[in-house]
Amino acid sequence: MTERENPRRSPPSRDVGAPRSSPSRIFVTGTDTGVGKTVVSAALMLGLEALYWKPVQAGTKEPTDTEQVRSWTGLPSHRFLPEVYRLREPTSPHAAAELEGVEIDPARILRSAPPAGGAPIVIEGAGGLMVPLNAQSLLIDVVVGMAVPTVLVARTTLGTLNHTLLSLSEMRRREIPILGVILNGDAHESNRRAIEHYGNTQVLGRIPRLDPIDRQGLLRAFGALDWEEIEGSP
Repeated sequence: MTERENPRRSPPSRDVGAPRSSPSRIFVTGTDTGVGKTVVSAALMLGLEALYWKPVQAGTKEPTDTEQVRSWTGLPSHRFLPEVYRLREPTSPHAAAELEGVEIDPARILRSAPPAGGAPIVIEGAGGLMVPLNAQSLLIDVVVGMAVPTVLVARTTLGTLNHTLLSLSEMRRREIPILGVILNGDAHESNRRAIEHYGNTQVLGRIPRLDPIDRQGLLRAFGALDWEEIEGSP
């Protein structure tokens, strides 16, 4: 059965609750750890002239995500907000916190969130939406509490359809405004079409593998995204 023949599906459309203009706050989440959230966040930060905030950082032995984005973009320190939790071990936030005798408090993260209406800000999550923060709370609970329009970053490779569609389904169940999906990796057009069709959302574009990752490459990557689909929506 083709897309046209399938009566259960409609063409990709803006999700209910998604903004009609480029939002002042954007949450960047992913289908998995290492899927490319930090690269996408850096590209959005440059393209939107935004601030960057990573509320929960797990892993400080290598450059942190904040340090990495600052290195790639060359932007000054005042464009980067401090982490609420900065944990040493590069593991799930709840596990990293337990190792240090710390309990992550989602309410503290929400209290630390900059108010809407100021300078644009890109907020990068830790891992995927269902990553535990403590014994009771998941990262998605923070996203819901922030009520921030969200970009989902996904791989282009085998397995991405299941991960992406499950993430989109849970985002809709929790009524998170979805801006769209950004793919990260080599071109795979059939996966892109399937995500738009079965996920009933927009794929805003694909960021290829950048080597090196630098300011110019990130700006080119942002320029290739269909961001006008957000800014120019009726």
